Amino acid sequence: MQETSKYFRHDELLRVVRVEFEKGLKRQKSPEVKGSLFSNVDCLMSGLALFTFKFPSLLQFDEATREEGVLGKNIKTLFELNHSAPSDTYMRERLDAIDFAVSRTAFTKIFGLLQRSHLLDHFQFMGRYLISLDGTGVFSSSSVHCSNCCVKEHRNGSKTYYHQILGAALVHPDQKVVYPLAPEPIMKEDGNQKNDCERNATKRWVQDFKREHPHLKATILADGLACNEPLIRLLRENNLSYILVCKEGDHTYLKDWIEALGPEDMVQKQTVSSKGTYAYSLMKDVPLKDGPNTLRTTVVSFQETTPTSTRKWLWVTDLDVTLANVEEFTKGARSRWKIENETFNTLKNQGYQFEHNFGHGNKYLHRVLTSLMMLAFFIDQCLQSVNKRFQAALERLGRKRALWDRMRNSIFHWILPDFETLYHLIAHPPPATNVPSILGA
Repeated sequence: MQETSKYFRHDELLRVVRVEFEKGLKRQKSPEVKGSLFSNVDCLMSGLALFTFKFPSLLQFDEATREEGVLGKNIKTLFELNHSAPSDTYMRERLDAIDFAVSRTAFTKIFGLLQRSHLLDHFQFMGRYLISLDGTGVFSSSSVHCSNCCVKEHRNGSKTYYHQILGAALVHPDQKVVYPLAPEPIMKEDGNQKNDCERNATKRWVQDFKREHPHLKATILADGLACNEPLIRLLRENNLSYILVCKEGDHTYLKDWIEALGPEDMVQKQTVSSKGTYAYSLMKDVPLKDGPNTLRTTVVSFQETTPTSTRKWLWVTDLDVTLANVEEFTKGARSRWKIENETFNTLKNQGYQFEHNFGHGNKYLHRVLTSLMMLAFFIDQCLQSVNKRFQAALERLGRKRALWDRMRNSIFHWILPDFETLYHLIAHPPPATNVPSILGA
């Protein structure tokens, strides 16, 4: 078998993450607990182990690793722990005190490895990278809550407490794999009475992203919530291009302005295939709203007509769209859905237990665990893309859930020196061994 580059072996990626955790903890001056067997970085790596092997709950992970058996030895070896994994209660207490931002540089470091290895070259789209943003819920309860929970008050007097995140992922219309970036929590800060929102989270994310990737040429894909002048100006200030869904009901002035145009003011194109008819309209220098200094942008309309339905999309963008590339542009604009389909749905439906409450805590716990889950997903996406033995193991079993199940089962029975060996054993299992009956002849 052709060997995978050492940088994209699972063990090496975990070493990169551990180093970044150590740097982040030092940067944040996170104090260690005196007399404890478990360091802060070991608690973080144990949390990452939980999501790497897709245990359904922290309690089950604790029960499985509590005894110093085969599994406990494997977790200690594979994640380079100085001691066994901490108990579920102790891990929650320790992670609750660690600022969730400690994991951000791990995402950036792995992204940099992908760049330097030229693995992102085929992700370029119209000379830039497509970054899709969207918000999603990760926790909801009518009783369990913390000071950082957003609160929805109902007419009957009841309340719903919830956490959300703004997810971000590198996508491409022709690529199945997506690469997540560090998520941005949507939550109330301590002492703040007002709920956080996706728009505010997007502003924070843009500033963090530009600081961490100052030279990356990126185009932001987002839904109608982001299609507003303040955010577009923020993107421009940070040298980020944009393709944003434009809902006509939210932009009546723009809608009326377009409807007042004559055919000579639009650039139009139509294609016909066996599946349907596709109509494209392109309008440049369109005002987003009324006013003398309003932002002006390019508007692209796409209508798909099939024998059973007619659907229409409208986007605003600052990319140089022409009749020659409008079809390509439309494919890129529609790839925004990969943040939902290939990211959130994968996390919810392929064993990551995205909506399970692994622990809520009083301060950072829920956000730390969510970041660790997303980081495990990022590593899995890298392995799926380039790791030969991971690919062979996945091909043999056919489905990711089956692979996660086999990985969990394997670490109970084989003492493993590294993940490459684990994937090799799954792809090429040793021959079955006859076990003599204990009852004798």
